[in-house]
Amino acid sequence: MTDLYNPFLEATRNVFQLMLDLTDVSGQPADCFDCEKELDVSIGFTGDLQGEVVYRLPHETAFGLVNSMSGMEFDEVDEFVTSAVSEIANIISGNVVTLLAGEDLTCDILPPVLKTPDEGEEYTIRTACCVTTSLGEVYLDIRFNPGE
Repeated sequence: MTDLYNPFLEATRNVFQLMLDLTDVSGQPADCFDCEKELDVSIGFTGDLQGEVVYRLPHETAFGLVNSMSGMEFDEVDEFVTSAVSEIANIISGNVVTLLAGEDLTCDILPPVLKTPDEGEEYTIRTACCVTTSLGEVYLDIRFNPGE
């Protein structure tokens, strides 16, 4: 099975550099992410891989990303912040689909949805990545099953 960690890290690095002019993006494998106030956005995947990636951002990271992207200051999670973070997650996931196509995997993404942390479904392919930037950390919980 394809390594999923690297495509997600590469796509996140590319999108953050293009959209937010962040050049200090690094990643490392992660086991857990614990933050009292976080914004979780899920992007579903269908096709050769079925499942989702959950983008978990501490509120301060979400504010930093949205402030940088919009030029406006935010200090609470509102509809604008949620929409902007969802769009960033959507763009990263779209880039991942393109990278996976280069590895002969055909996938599509579903619209972003707000998510509450859960561990309901079993996944055979699990990896996680903590992406660190000057604006804060973003945790990617990547969980898939092979497509039917």
